[in-house]
Amino acid sequence: MSLRIFNTLTRAVSEFTPAEPGHVRMYVCGMTVYDLCHLGHARSMIAFDVVQRWLKASGLKVTYVRNITDIDDKIIKRALENGETIRSLTDRMIDALHQDADALGIERPQHEPRATDFVPQMLSMIGTLEQKGLAYRAGNGDVNYAVRKFPGYGKLSGKSLDELNAGERVAVNTEEGGKHDPLDFVLWKSAKPSEPADCKWDSAFGAGRPGWHIECSAMACQLLGQTFDIHGGGADLQFPHHENEIAQSEGANGQPFARYWMHNGFINVDNEKMSKSLGNFFTIRDVLKAFDAETVRFFVVRSHYRSPLNYSDVHLNDAKGALKRLYTALQAVPPAEVQIDWTEPMAARFKAAMDEDFGTPDAVAVLFELASEVNRSQSAERAGLLKALGGLLGLLQTEPTAYLQSGAGLDESAIQAQIQARADAKKAKNFAEADRIRNDLLAQGIVLKDSATGTTWEAAQ
Repeated sequence: MSLRIFNTLTRAVSEFTPAEPGHVRMYVCGMTVYDLCHLGHARSMIAFDVVQRWLKASGLKVTYVRNITDIDDKIIKRALENGETIRSLTDRMIDALHQDADALGIERPQHEPRATDFVPQMLSMIGTLEQKGLAYRAGNGDVNYAVRKFPGYGKLSGKSLDELNAGERVAVNTEEGGKHDPLDFVLWKSAKPSEPADCKWDSAFGAGRPGWHIECSAMACQLLGQTFDIHGGGADLQFPHHENEIAQSEGANGQPFARYWMHNGFINVDNEKMSKSLGNFFTIRDVLKAFDAETVRFFVVRSHYRSPLNYSDVHLNDAKGALKRLYTALQAVPPAEVQIDWTEPMAARFKAAMDEDFGTPDAVAVLFELASEVNRSQSAERAGLLKALGGLLGLLQTEPTAYLQSGAGLDESAIQAQIQARADAKKAKNFAEADRIRNDLLAQGIVLKDSATGTTWEAAQ
């Protein structure tokens, strides 16, 4: 079976074939770096990390670009509030982004362009759009995109211009020298005297800075070409951001922009999208104070990337318990080093799941079946297959005992001393004391596990 992907543009699952045989070029919208990343950002990063991992596992070369927006209104506002330069703020937030992404096992993209390094390319594209009559200089100094002059606007969101216009709340302010039409959007923002010098660039359009949408168009086309294979991002970016990217890029280049559009679902809190604007977000760092990073990754991966995902401590605790079951199987049977044979039935089922629009829930189900088989058979080869398949999702690569014991409130020597004291109590038939030690350790987050070979321990869920 060949890989099939749900394409937002066609609203259907279809066979994926890269334009260049054997080479996938993929662009994913990254973070606006004015604050720490929240769990919604983590979902997008993990979702497309899995995508690029599976593409590579399928024998394809992947050129993966995930941008950084390091200039916009929110960044300017936050830098001014903090009394620091824009570069100081964005550098610090990019470092934090990398720390969080690394903790979650997210592989770095091949390219991570900063918008501020591509302003010349943005200005060039805006100039082309102006020459083609798709952009105009407004009386207030802005340069705007003339949406109604681009045929096919709305094809990604599936909305007509009349539908979009009916829902538009921006007033036409031609008297003030602004937009000609409420649907038009800014390509170049004219600088205001009150704004700091480090958010202004000189241009043929006057001093100013790029609009958000033009940033991604310019970076994607510069690094991947005028037409590339996959464009990804959160579902909230489908309109207007991605719709506007299409209008800009195809308007300037006269070529199709992205061949496949992928959008991951939201993380919800109380049935509302997690977002900074709603104030209902949890930063990755907040969550990692309570849960280990692999549990968070597993929580995301076991749901399909397009489905909404409900966040709660209950759901994360359930994910933690489920992941521990997989690690417990690997602890009991040390895995052999194996090369995945895709004709093997379990591996074939895993591949079939991933080839159907990156179906991680079914792929994870295969991991649990394998774990049960490992527990029954005690086969090191089956344990090896479990670990190898898990690795394709960025899971199960930690040494099992180290994982199961992580997060313990006591150090190893203290725990072992208590285990020995309990063994001595049992030998002396002082079972009440043995039970007291077990319960005391449990109260401190340590679970004892007795077997024929002795007593081991792991951190409580």
